[in-house]
Amino acid sequence: MSQDARLIANHRVHVVPVVLALANPPWQRDVWLAPSTFENLDHVFHTLFDDFCDADEPERYLGVSLRTEEEVALMRELGVALNAVGEEAPGDTDEEYLRAPSWPDVVAVAGRLAQVMVANDLQELAALHNAEPSTCP
Repeated sequence: MSQDARLIANHRVHVVPVVLALANPPWQRDVWLAPSTFENLDHVFHTLFDDFCDADEPERYLGVSLRTEEEVALMRELGVALNAVGEEAPGDTDEEYLRAPSWPDVVAVAGRLAQVMVANDLQELAALHNAEPSTCP
C-alpha cells in the first residue's frame, strides 16, 4: 500500500463513521444523547472541522480524507448545513441540534455523502483486491 493510500485510509477511518452517524437519526438519539458514551456532536464537529477534514474548506482535503470532487462538494454542503443548525442551537447542546428545524437537511446531505464515500471506498477496496496476487489455490 502506498503512502498516499495509507494517509487517506488513516483519515477516512475517522471521517466515514462520523458521516454515517450524521445520516442515521436513530443512532443520534441512542448514542449522542446517552450521557455515558464518548461519541457526541462535539466529536463530530472536531472530526469534520478540525482533526481530519475542514468542512468549511474541504478542497484542501482532496486526496487526504476525501477521494473525489463529488465528496468535496458534498462535504462543503454538509459544512454549510451544520453551520446553519448551529445558528438554531444557541445553547450548543446535542438535544438542541437534533431538534433544530434544519437538522433534517444535515441528515439528508450526510446520507448522500455517506453513500458516495462508501461506494468510493468499496471501489478502492475492489481495486486493491484485484491488484494483489491471488493466494487461493
